[in-house]
Amino acid sequence: MGLLPHRYPFALVDRVVEHEPGKKAVAIKNVTLNEPQFQGHFPGRPLMPGVLIVEAMAQVGGLIVTQMPDLPKGLFVFAGIDGVRFRRPVVPGDQLKITCELLSLKRQRFGKVNAEATVEGQLVCSGQLMFSLVD
Repeated sequence: MGLLPHRYPFALVDRVVEHEPGKKAVAIKNVTLNEPQFQGHFPGRPLMPGVLIVEAMAQVGGLIVTQMPDLPKGLFVFAGIDGVRFRRPVVPGDQLKITCELLSLKRQRFGKVNAEATVEGQLVCSGQLMFSLVD
């Protein structure tokens, strides 16, 4: 809770399992049936929306830049997506393991990470995500 500004129902990181500020972060998202999106996506066949998988990856990526001691303090927000691909559905009961590694940091305001999410070792989603510091 102290690492990210997100709160229910938009906090999509349950546990950080590895964290190297400025380099890498690995976290877990436990997908449960009682999450609000499953009421309508889809009744009788709940699937985690792709945009929420990407948002969970962005939240983990944000951990890398927000905890760097030499960066200005402020809110880093999601600024772009490149090459994101979905490989398999994510359903209640799955545990997403999300790994992000910093690719670049420019002018202490713009960050880019390589992100991937897996379930039981199988790739679910991958791509590059960008962040920008909001004044």
